[in-house]
Amino acid sequence: MCYNKGKLLTVGNEVLVEPMEKWMLIDGNSIAYRAFFALPPLTNSAGLHTNAIFGFTTMLLKMLEEQKPTHVLVAFDAGKVTFRHEGYSEYKGGRQKTPPELSEQFPVLKELISAFNIKQFELSGYEADDIIGTLTKQADESGVQAIVVTGDKDMLQLASPGVTVAVTRKGVSEVDWYTPEAIDERYGLKPLQIIDLKGLMGDTSDNIPGVPGVGEKTALKLLHEYGSVENVLDNLAALKGKLKDNIETHKDDAVMSKKLATIYREVPLDRETEDLRWDGYDAAKLGESLRKLEFRTLLERLELASESGASESDAKAAAASLNVTVPTGGKDGEGEIRRLLKSLESSDKHGLYIEAIGENPHHAELLGLALALEDEVFVFPLEELKAGYAEGLREWLASEERPKYGFDLHKSELALRWAGIALGGAALDVQLAAYLLNPTDTQLSLSAINERLGQTGVPSDEAVYGKGAKFKVPEPDTLHRHLALKADAVRRLVPFINEELTRTGMSGLYFDLEQPLSRVLAGMEHQGIKVERGELQSLGERLESQLTSIMADIYSKAGAEFNINSPKQLGEILFEKLGLPARKKTKTGYSTDAEVLEELAPYSEIIPPILHFRQLAKLQSTYVEGLLKEIREETGKVHTYYRQTIAATGRLSSQFPNLQNIPIRLEEGRQIRKAFVPSEPGWSILAADYSQIELRVLAHISGDENLKEAFIHDMDIHTKTAMDVFGVTAEEVDGNMRRSAKAVNFGIVYGISDFGLSQNLGITRKEASAFIEQYFNVFKGVRKYMDDIVVKARENGYVTTLLDRRRYLPEIKASNFNLRSFAERTAMNTPIQGTAADIIKLAMVQMDEQLRERGLKSRMLLQVHDELVFEVPPEEMEQMKKLLPDVMSNAIKLDVPLKADVSYGDNWYEAK
Repeated sequence: MCYNKGKLLTVGNEVLVEPMEKWMLIDGNSIAYRAFFALPPLTNSAGLHTNAIFGFTTMLLKMLEEQKPTHVLVAFDAGKVTFRHEGYSEYKGGRQKTPPELSEQFPVLKELISAFNIKQFELSGYEADDIIGTLTKQADESGVQAIVVTGDKDMLQLASPGVTVAVTRKGVSEVDWYTPEAIDERYGLKPLQIIDLKGLMGDTSDNIPGVPGVGEKTALKLLHEYGSVENVLDNLAALKGKLKDNIETHKDDAVMSKKLATIYREVPLDRETEDLRWDGYDAAKLGESLRKLEFRTLLERLELASESGASESDAKAAAASLNVTVPTGGKDGEGEIRRLLKSLESSDKHGLYIEAIGENPHHAELLGLALALEDEVFVFPLEELKAGYAEGLREWLASEERPKYGFDLHKSELALRWAGIALGGAALDVQLAAYLLNPTDTQLSLSAINERLGQTGVPSDEAVYGKGAKFKVPEPDTLHRHLALKADAVRRLVPFINEELTRTGMSGLYFDLEQPLSRVLAGMEHQGIKVERGELQSLGERLESQLTSIMADIYSKAGAEFNINSPKQLGEILFEKLGLPARKKTKTGYSTDAEVLEELAPYSEIIPPILHFRQLAKLQSTYVEGLLKEIREETGKVHTYYRQTIAATGRLSSQFPNLQNIPIRLEEGRQIRKAFVPSEPGWSILAADYSQIELRVLAHISGDENLKEAFIHDMDIHTKTAMDVFGVTAEEVDGNMRRSAKAVNFGIVYGISDFGLSQNLGITRKEASAFIEQYFNVFKGVRKYMDDIVVKARENGYVTTLLDRRRYLPEIKASNFNLRSFAERTAMNTPIQGTAADIIKLAMVQMDEQLRERGLKSRMLLQVHDELVFEVPPEEMEQMKKLLPDVMSNAIKLDVPLKADVSYGDNWYEAK
């Protein structure tokens, strides 16, 4: 079939081509469901849930802008019963009832689609798939291009030379495009064979049975050989074993499943395709709908923020172009900067974006910065930023009095510092605030945040720079446009982010803790901590000697030499030569992971040295050799990088290198700390560590009187727990009792289970369960807290720390037991772990203030879990030994005292 490429039009003497028709057919139910479960709970001031509507609208706008369709339709399912139920009453029978939080959004979503002037359709007895299938058939017959947008891969059967299927992934923000060629490349099938694939493997989401035991891999293998369900059934004699038996037993199910999976393409539609023509939206009507939903970023993005609304052409023109200025030195450049600074004096509304390429800001390539005002964006490549005529701009950047609204200001400050440029006055960091608003979201690039919050126009960095070996800084014009788009996106996002922080009650957490902490971290990271290269090398030599000795011992016990680091060779020695009982086997051979080896320890004397060998080998490669590579030549220090936006609990993560993972349970691991020394002669390392901070937080949050009593009277909490649980005096508590009590105490913080406790203590699950039950009988306040917080999480959809940090838990209402149980454990431990994380961050901010106010030379160097590390001159040691624990103990007021233990020495090892 020849497809229409467009009609010839004549305008004067010029021949133009009218664009060919392009239909966009959207599976409304599928996309709404995807959006609902992908986005955190959102409500407007009226209490209406809006996350599905917001996600759907964001996707719709992206598709409209990128694909520019001439015809658009959103199809919906009309009800639960379709013609498919006539032949199979259990069709879709396994589906859970639609959550009411989603059900309430469908009527409003349909109103919004109408405001877009987009047609929508549903028909009793049919599904949205059937409506779309019928229209794609008409598209094929008419020779027009069509795009199907869905979250359901069943729709792949509709792909054709003229029909492309876009399947959403990562929620609704990204799609995979499926043409017949793409389906062949992915599955080795033709589009219509997708029906056969479903016939064989079934589909649990639609309760289509398929053939038991036949998954995607087996189904594809059968179809590659036989082509269809019918041909598979015709060739049963060629199949063998259980597969043959299963297919033979369930051949009727396979045929029925194929029929159920087949999209019906003859739906009686009482409308002409010309009814689907889309000529854009009515600005006033759409603006009113978006204001009702309180989608402020979408209103601003579409220039519909005013009550009257902007015209469509004005909105498109504003989105399509930016007024970009790139000063180039001389008097003209000075004039441009004066003009920029004057604008910044009259209004603080701006967006700052600093482009530093590379994950590690200490070694990032600084390309320049962009500053977006309301009507103009200024872009400064690095060479211009460092030029003499830009001194006024550099002064503005350094000023603490002039607010900066930017993106990842923490990394930006570090990258600028290494370039000799100061950055001060951070007022709002869009990335850091977006993390607080949804701490489990791993997509925190500006393009991802921008799109998720309802804007488009910022391509991903990967799209501009390439990835891996294809990475390349583009031509200046392209680069400058990219930086300008980013700065403008920041400017547009700032008001919305501010409103969301206020709405969620996290403004205090952001402005009083996270933003100030970002500056503290940048100072620590740039300062770095000195590492004695010679000490590390000496430790490396000692480890090599130990490894050689242990290796000889292992060879002696094995009666043969082999590669200890090879799981295959080690498995052959242990399970074939020595005949040890094999616990697990993988595709490549015997499993020799740590869990397996620890279970084997009682059976052979060869196991302990193997485990020790592995520990020392990792110390040597990861920490000794790894740290030697990280020492910066010009400073003699390692400069770690603390990430504030990684852990959902609020804990900091250390990278480049990770100094929080140095294993200190092993003496050899602790020895590594000897290499960390003060950077000034005669100074000392001072460290302070919170004592059992999470258990103290638990005592406060739960209000349990027994726990509170232990901490108020400064008792050993594990001994106190053993006394209460076992009903003995302090003198009668032995080592095993205290060890058991300690395991339960910390297990409570991290979501205890009888299985986990049984593994930790080497007891049966029944014994562990009884121990936990006895614990809760003694610490009734803890049990009440656990029960209450789960109920509260189910009601609100999130839990909070004492400082109002939120963590959303959408799985708390899941029908799947495992998902729900995980969410319940998370609800129990997040307020504890998160509050502990907040407290040490508070202590860091307050210590930084104290050091500056008192004019002290002492420097904060590291934060490792619950420990803070400083370098201190001798004349300040006595003052710091009192100041540090005092600040840490009073960072926040709890019902029980906080306690910090202080130590010091010539290196980090001695300070512990």
